[in-house]
Amino acid sequence: MKRRELIKILSAAPIAGGLIGSGIPFQSAFAEEAVMAAAGRDLFKELGLKTFINASCVCTRLTATLMPPEVTQAITQGAEEFVLLDDVLDKVGEKIAELCHAEAATVSAGCWSALVQGLAGVMTGMDRKKVMQLPNVEGMKSEVILQKSHANGYHQALTNTGAKLVIVETLEEAEAAINEKTAMLWFLNRELNKGKVKYEQWLALGKKHKVPTMIDIASDAHPVENLWKFNDMGFDLVAISGGKAMRGPQSAGILMGKKDLIAAARLSAPPNSGICRGHKVNKEEILAMYVALERHIKMDHVKEWKSWEDAMAVIVNTVNPIKGVSQEVFIPEIANNTPTLHLSWDANLIKLTGKELRDNLWNGNPGIEVMGGGTMGGKRDGIELSVWQLKPGQEKIVARRLKEELLKASV
Repeated sequence: MKRRELIKILSAAPIAGGLIGSGIPFQSAFAEEAVMAAAGRDLFKELGLKTFINASCVCTRLTATLMPPEVTQAITQGAEEFVLLDDVLDKVGEKIAELCHAEAATVSAGCWSALVQGLAGVMTGMDRKKVMQLPNVEGMKSEVILQKSHANGYHQALTNTGAKLVIVETLEEAEAAINEKTAMLWFLNRELNKGKVKYEQWLALGKKHKVPTMIDIASDAHPVENLWKFNDMGFDLVAISGGKAMRGPQSAGILMGKKDLIAAARLSAPPNSGICRGHKVNKEEILAMYVALERHIKMDHVKEWKSWEDAMAVIVNTVNPIKGVSQEVFIPEIANNTPTLHLSWDANLIKLTGKELRDNLWNGNPGIEVMGGGTMGGKRDGIELSVWQLKPGQEKIVARRLKEELLKASV
């Protein structure tokens, strides 16, 4: 259909009388946009952006995850009406809290933002003067205690409030560090096994000294019980990413926990003018975050896990006959709790480094991103890959490309 003909048809449609209450003729307001949409505009091609198969993870660099139709539909619907930002945060927060066994919740601009908002709320309470004072912490409790093994980069979010980080290694050191300036005890879940202090001890210490506890469970929406596990356990605040396992918008996250702390955290966030004013989450993302969470909780996780095992089996069975190849499928206990493959090989039989294989996969057509490319965890040189971010059928492409590259380098 020619562009001119399409505009003519759109102009004659019943809706063409005008937008409700606007007085703006449909054809003048939206006809051009409708034509562009009908033409199937490909922005990736137009902008020269490389798309790829994600056999790696949901890290920020890779733009996290892909949103399912229910989530993108929520974004589209949200874009069609005005609502008050506080209202949508209130209503969605109530639903999230109910689903996750929390007293209250709010949608944040990712997990990092949830950490900043949560700590800000702990430090200021409902004192609006203090809210506007941050990151000047004069007159506030402003020290956060955390374990040395948990200080791996994400803890820097806490310093956005002006707080001082106090690093400890043992339970005894943590208790000795508590004083009148201590605002919070912070725990990074992905480093649970590297720290000397576990959940129960950390929580007991906080309760003993009446110091709030916060846990960062950024990519730990698997197993699904994690979404309420830490609230039930007794953490005062729980922060999680929305754009990873839950498949929500990458720039959304959730802060949940005690009602008074969530209310205080909200004072530092939009539409207010506190320290998190720049951490704006639009109404579309708030609605989409709710839909993503609800979908994740209600979905058949047994069926999903079986689909991952089936996809992994395709890759393993395709590569397994190649002489010199070793494969190990394992499940990370914490963070990205999904089937993961460690692939290595005998360097005498396959003249290829892990980095070379990773580069060859990335530079192929289509490009494929995997993890590793070196000695990992004391294992032989190789790569690691996962299947949970693959679209249906992409496991066959990954298997074929791995086989091609390994055979090409075989002697």
